[in-house]
Amino acid sequence: MRSVTIERGVAKFAEGSCSIKIGDTHMLVTATVEDRVPPFLKGTGQGWVTAEYSMLPRSGRDRNQRDSNRGPNGRSLEIQRLIGRSLRAVVDLESMGEKSVLIDCDAIQADGGTRCASITAAYVALQDAMEWMVAKRMVRRNVVKEPIAAVSVGIYRGQEVLDLNYDEDSTAGTDMNVVMTESGKFVEIQGTAESDPFGTDHLAKMLALAKKGVTELIQLQKQALGR
Repeated sequence: MRSVTIERGVAKFAEGSCSIKIGDTHMLVTATVEDRVPPFLKGTGQGWVTAEYSMLPRSGRDRNQRDSNRGPNGRSLEIQRLIGRSLRAVVDLESMGEKSVLIDCDAIQADGGTRCASITAAYVALQDAMEWMVAKRMVRRNVVKEPIAAVSVGIYRGQEVLDLNYDEDSTAGTDMNVVMTESGKFVEIQGTAESDPFGTDHLAKMLALAKKGVTELIQLQKQALGR
């Protein structure tokens, strides 16, 4: 892993918030609690967790347009759906009641792995939002079932690598993002051979690296949450 710093409670007015720095990738994540659910869940008694993702105009090497000017692009939509799916996988939505938590993930500086950093920080922000809901008696208990984190792995110059930066990711022979729970269960694996196909031996080594990285990240999450 590159050097990792996780700090919670960085946004004064948000019910939950977290900043994460993984190498030169810096993300700001906030959690907003809403006393309502989307129309398709009204009357079900079930809660909802969803996410939005964007990159600030000069978070990368070149300036990109704001989503407010161009509308969300395909990449942003894919990433925010991934973040939402990942968080819902570890939340007992049926015990949440008709409440929603909206996670906003903004890349301040992007040097590879922004979606993975978003998920890792989003878990911390979500935990704080849940504790806020408990304190306000909006829910009886914290309904997050277990920690979750995400990390990138790949094959770079013939070698399995953990936590790729942009230069490694852009020239990697294989690029993979792994979302995993503390209990070792996979929520999502996104892997692509950019050049030569990879075999099961490479896959096993990459998944072992991913488990190592996720374990380290979850320990850092717990430290940030004081657990």
